[in-house]
Amino acid sequence: MAEDSYYLIAYSHLPDVIKRTIQVADFLKRQPRSSVSDAVRAVGISRSAYYKYKDAAKPFHAVMQGQIVTIALTLKHHSGSLSEVLNTLAVQRANILTINQSLPLQGSATVILSIETRELRAELEETLQLLRGLDGVSQVMIVGQG
Repeated sequence: MAEDSYYLIAYSHLPDVIKRTIQVADFLKRQPRSSVSDAVRAVGISRSAYYKYKDAAKPFHAVMQGQIVTIALTLKHHSGSLSEVLNTLAVQRANILTINQSLPLQGSATVILSIETRELRAELEETLQLLRGLDGVSQVMIVGQG
């Protein structure tokens, strides 16, 4: 395998040092005035371990920023459900490229959206969480990227 191959792995399966490296990065993001020394001390790893792994562990949404992402949503068959999804994406500055919707069966419909994520206001995962929180949305999942 190539040295620069990438894998998608669940956070729960990462080694402790990688989890702590991610925690340091999150700490620094939340508290930008803190130093790396403060962050590694708070999380409990060495500075050298942080610097060794900091560029190797990136959240999925950070890698997806600026990409085309295909999202599948299951919407309840209520008036305005799709409109709410589209408005939420517009507020988040997602560029909607395609929309495909199935006919509603048994009270729900599947909507497949392709969006360009370059100008998203929030990270992709936060945007997906906003969609999951909408009233008429039953399910949201990424089905493709490119």
